[in-house]
Amino acid sequence: MPVNPDTRSAASRDPEAPVRRVRVWDLPTRLFHWLAVVLVALAYVTERENWIDWHVRIGETLLALVLFRLLWGCFGSETARFARFVASPAAAVDHLRHLFHREPDRQPGHNPAGGWMVLVLLALLFIETLSGIYVYNEVADEGPLAGIVPGWIANGIATLHAVVWDVLLVAIALHLLAIVAYAAIKGHNLVRPMITGYKRLPGAVRAPRMVSPLLAVVLLIAASAVVALLAAYV
Repeated sequence: MPVNPDTRSAASRDPEAPVRRVRVWDLPTRLFHWLAVVLVALAYVTERENWIDWHVRIGETLLALVLFRLLWGCFGSETARFARFVASPAAAVDHLRHLFHREPDRQPGHNPAGGWMVLVLLALLFIETLSGIYVYNEVADEGPLAGIVPGWIANGIATLHAVVWDVLLVAIALHLLAIVAYAAIKGHNLVRPMITGYKRLPGAVRAPRMVSPLLAVVLLIAASAVVALLAAYV
């Protein structure tokens, strides 16, 4: 998908162009981001300490958040939508070619490479949390599928849950490394906008359209209901 042409205008490429404070991240997107950080950290601690009940509850909560983020990626604010920030692989590669060029930040949302990292992290979180629901049910002999799923499938799901967790940790490490690299090499602070919601951008860059947080509440309730059903019947 093409990158928004507003971010590639001649005026936005001008380092002397006037800048203004622009709201780039809505509250639901920011809350999802930081809650996911906290929950993944708690999942790691509870897994290491073998606090299974807490680990399961955290996993279910994280799955509800991931489902919400997938819905928000379709119906949420402009910078949160997949159609808005998922660029073509070629665009992502082209963006990375300029990684070592120090230049002003002109991207209102995720850059082309960052958009792909978001997809990878969401996919890993979805697979990990969804498989975790079955692993818990199978171990505890809960859920109608625990007794009828063939052993090789059950073992495969358990193995998938363990492997994807390790891959997720590697992906998180790469994500953190990229944040540090952008700050040190390009001078882009990617953390502050995810806290405040605002970024200073050239005047030629159009402010993204925001959606009411009330829609986020509705989508979160729907996602939580789906997870509750999965936990009860899978």
